[in-house]
Amino acid sequence: MNRPMLREALSLLDRHQPFVWAAVVRSVGSVPGKVGATLILRADGSFIGTVGGAALEERVKELARRAFQEQRSDLHHFELQTGRPGGLPSLCGGAVDIAVEYVRARPQILLWGGGHVARAFADLLPSLEVDFAVADDRPDWVTEARFPRATRREVVPPEELWSRLEPTEFTHLYVLGYDAAKDLEVLAGSALRFEGIIGLIASRTKRDRLFRSLRDRGLPPAGLARIRSPVGLAIGAETPAEIAVSMAAELVRDLHPENLPTRGLADRGTEPEP
Repeated sequence: MNRPMLREALSLLDRHQPFVWAAVVRSVGSVPGKVGATLILRADGSFIGTVGGAALEERVKELARRAFQEQRSDLHHFELQTGRPGGLPSLCGGAVDIAVEYVRARPQILLWGGGHVARAFADLLPSLEVDFAVADDRPDWVTEARFPRATRREVVPPEELWSRLEPTEFTHLYVLGYDAAKDLEVLAGSALRFEGIIGLIASRTKRDRLFRSLRDRGLPPAGLARIRSPVGLAIGAETPAEIAVSMAAELVRDLHPENLPTRGLADRGTEPEP
């Protein structure tokens, strides 16, 4: 176990950056990298660490880049002997198994609106290892007492949201406000600027009116298509706590699409009526 590599991995998670972790998990015979030797590929393409160098390391770097592009993990076997079937150009004579794991960015959610649903949702996020910040234009609704685990609590007018906060810091934006006009300002300023998932809590009537207003402002269909409304899985949720559970379930589904069955949650619809 390499402490500097662990510290780097934790730092990347805390900075909400994805990476690939490649580690020797089994070795037989003479090999340059023993069990635990680790290599990390960062999002900017840089590497840190080593799994043994030479042709083995170059091959693992190629696999790490592919894993990053495809967001997939796998286990790879290497023969370190020229002449063996599939062997690398090496005279070591041993063999290694290397796990190449794609590690997703730790989610960082921004909640616009500090109301009852936002508070119930925020109570669930730490147990899911999801970081969150909250913003509202009402000081009494974004206090430390209401959101003790928030990474940031901002009192800000809706039209100044992205001048106060940096959109690239967040993976999801949930518009959970108390005022349709202010929600409209947040959506208008986010649909073409924020690259992550945008969720809007709204009744069908409110959603239709907001979308019509966004179209009147010139927002193209591609911008509207980025707004997910209603949010949460269809579980018949009614209370703020139940709606928060449905939102958390939807978030877990989005974070682990590879775990879904061929026919399952993804095929049963995701649009509850709030």
